[in-house]
Amino acid sequence: MTFQGWLLIAAFVGILLALTKPMGLWLFALYEGRRTPLHAVFGPVERGFYKLSGIDPDAEQSWRRYAAHMLIFNVALLLFTYAVLRLQGLLPLNPQGFAGTSSDLAFNTAVSFTTNTNWQSYSGESTMSNLAQMLGLTIHNFLSAATGIALAFALFRGFARRSASTIGNFWADVTRVTIYLLLPICIVYALFLIASGVPQTLAGSVDVTTLEGVKQTLALGPVASQEAIKMLGTNGGGFFNANSAHPFENPTALTNLVQMLSIFVIGFGLTWTFGKAVGNPRQGWAILAAMLVIFLAGVTVTYWQEAAGNPVLHNLGVAGGNMEGKEVRFGMAASSLFAVVTTAASCGAVNAMHDSFTALGGMIPLFNIQLGEVVIGGVGAGIYGFLLFAILAVFVAGLMVGRTPEYVGKKIESREVKLAVLAIAVLPLIILGFTAIASVTNAGLAGPLNKGPHGFSEILYAFTSAVGNNGSAFAGLSANSPFYNGMLGVAMWIGRFFIIIPMLAIAGSLAAKKYTPETAGSFPTTGALWTGLLVGIVLIVGGLTFLPSLALGPIADHLAMIRGQLF
Repeated sequence: MTFQGWLLIAAFVGILLALTKPMGLWLFALYEGRRTPLHAVFGPVERGFYKLSGIDPDAEQSWRRYAAHMLIFNVALLLFTYAVLRLQGLLPLNPQGFAGTSSDLAFNTAVSFTTNTNWQSYSGESTMSNLAQMLGLTIHNFLSAATGIALAFALFRGFARRSASTIGNFWADVTRVTIYLLLPICIVYALFLIASGVPQTLAGSVDVTTLEGVKQTLALGPVASQEAIKMLGTNGGGFFNANSAHPFENPTALTNLVQMLSIFVIGFGLTWTFGKAVGNPRQGWAILAAMLVIFLAGVTVTYWQEAAGNPVLHNLGVAGGNMEGKEVRFGMAASSLFAVVTTAASCGAVNAMHDSFTALGGMIPLFNIQLGEVVIGGVGAGIYGFLLFAILAVFVAGLMVGRTPEYVGKKIESREVKLAVLAIAVLPLIILGFTAIASVTNAGLAGPLNKGPHGFSEILYAFTSAVGNNGSAFAGLSANSPFYNGMLGVAMWIGRFFIIIPMLAIAGSLAAKKYTPETAGSFPTTGALWTGLLVGIVLIVGGLTFLPSLALGPIADHLAMIRGQLF
């Protein structure tokens, strides 16, 4: 570990803290539906959309209607993307002449980008046409991110409103977030990336002669436009197979820093927006503090382990840190920070191969996802997931003080607690259940390229990433098969929407409640004690996935040996 490495980490956190309130203010304006300076430019676009679609943005919806419209929207997008991928060979803007993808890969990819997971069982530059990248995938990067933020707004309204029967209008929320937040930032962001050397062209490739005199064909495409929203929307799907380790996606140390900042900036801002929405910004800072405690602990362990290196190599006389699978352009500090950032958020972009990290260094990205992607988390999804943990935490606090728990002026009763537990329990049940199936079936055991415990980790990481809607991978798993495409696709869908529906039900239940003022017996939810309780609850519940998975590996390995197979 070096001083420069810690300085990078400190600067990264400092910049984000400085951006938290400005981003939170902008998000709060969109949450309230207020006019912004960009309305003069994009206002006609918004009004035109409403007119063409027949939507009344002022017609609010109950939580059931909000959920129904959200599901219809996402199913329609899934079917559209599936069709684009299957018909790719017949569609224009396909300079490489790629054929349509297989049915199982099209299903997996369509579900993946619909759910903001962006898991890729394929190599982008050798599978997807420019049209498929732009129309089939990049459009999801915008709309799945906008959906997550809209859902966070709906939950905020549940906490903020009193005796209300509605939680907003899904179509208005998604439209405003897309037009006034994601699109304008990504236009500027993409121009910055182009200026930094990221390609933006409809050409499929270019032939070059290397310094050694060898002819080489380099894949090109509309990379910058996809890269910008890939990072800002915590999507993570790479235009190239190497993702953000590829110089055409991430060419410089500055672009690497900006990409990490863009993964977190909206998540940081949403914590402040929540505090503002409930009338107490300190509530938002308390949540952010709990997130940062877990995040910084993860960065510390990962950087420490990667800098320490591999003890086996040390015994052979090879000193130094673990540079296997890392870009020398970035080094250990930036690669370790990127790995923790991308798995703390539900991004999944990588600038180093997590499969090559040390045992404990690779454990932190896996553990981050198993916590439920709530340590900053995906845009919108992180904060609404964390608020589910807050409901459990305040319930535990209520038991300690012997009274009905209250949080930001709302009584938390059995209905809210049951729904929160239902949403949170999805993660360990599906991760462990699907991992167990893959670990004892022929089709599942055909996937890992490594044997033994590491092969099991590759399977476990894949289902953790899918259910957590992250998208990163231990790259040693061959996942482009009907078995894994189907199982991972189902896991991604469950991991997204089986949490959203209970969360929206909680929003509707809270919105209908009256405001309950704090009293001397109320548990404080803004101080260090509350922050510590939040951290404890997140870590304990995260252990429901992590600890059983430690036992599942030897069991699966033993069963494989009994059947004459080896991991």
